[in-house]
Amino acid sequence: MVAELILVRHGQSLANVAFPAADAEGLMEAAVSGRDAEVPLTGTGEEQAAALGRWLASLPEDRRPEVVITSPYLRARETWRIAADGLDLPAPTTDDRLVDRLMGDLELLTRAAVAARFPDEAARRARTGEFEYAPPGGESFADIAVRLKSFLDDLRAGHPGERVIVVAHDAVVLMMRAVIEQLSWDEVIAVEKESGNVRNASITRFVDSSGVLRLDRYNTIDHLPPA
Repeated sequence: MVAELILVRHGQSLANVAFPAADAEGLMEAAVSGRDAEVPLTGTGEEQAAALGRWLASLPEDRRPEVVITSPYLRARETWRIAADGLDLPAPTTDDRLVDRLMGDLELLTRAAVAARFPDEAARRARTGEFEYAPPGGESFADIAVRLKSFLDDLRAGHPGERVIVVAHDAVVLMMRAVIEQLSWDEVIAVEKESGNVRNASITRFVDSSGVLRLDRYNTIDHLPPA
């Protein structure tokens, strides 16, 4: 077992701002172009990443991460680059199993655009159920759980006794908790109701307890400056 696993959601991205604004107005387009993998951080996201770096700098030497793995998406890589600037920390690697939920044909579409271009999707989603629902060409939360279980198996095998930090996405943090704690979908929903959505630049920490990862903190943002 790894000694410690810290999960960090990336800092605020342009999509995190643009899509709620577009959806609130019922717009067909949001102020985001290109691929989801290339969505950048906002200025606020960069400030959050810098705050994460200050938190890392405050850790004693024997508590700093020994292994760094990020999603290959720009917003996750940039969050770590900014956070680690000036710190003597390991070079990061990326892992494709840490990408955000793949939305397929619905990638970077507003709610209004989805309703207009894929009018049957809402009904299919309701019939299938949220855990098993996969957008056309995309993946379900069940699919995410499968890839994260594979990632965790490799992490245990490759880094026993080491302190690991992962920088990725809200779906990854949420489903990593589901996989580690073997939560049912109803229990996952209960976690979201209790703690809210996984917040930008939040910290979730698991520690080894007799060979089992135990939750120490979830979705905390005490290290961030006031909004």
